[in-house]
Amino acid sequence: MAVKLRMIRLGAKKAPFYRIVAADSRAPRDGRFIELLGTYDPNKNPAQVTLKEENILKWLNTGAQPSDTVRNLLSKEGIMKKFAESKSGK
Repeated sequence: MAVKLRMIRLGAKKAPFYRIVAADSRAPRDGRFIELLGTYDPNKNPAQVTLKEENILKWLNTGAQPSDTVRNLLSKEGIMKKFAESKSGK
């Protein structure tokens, strides 16, 4: 099973709200997921991001691949840097 870290869209029309989840890559975008890892609210100014850092690092270490958008959010929060440092053995 290939696991992806991606976003599920919630909220009203023209007022999106996203959950960041670990899901099977074959599951539909808004379908079944394995674990809830955080939220992203682009309607706030600045955009509000909450993440469960330990759980995200656990999934990345087990081989989960983040989508492009989730990778950008994780990079802004510094999680991708921590993951890269742990992979290089520092």
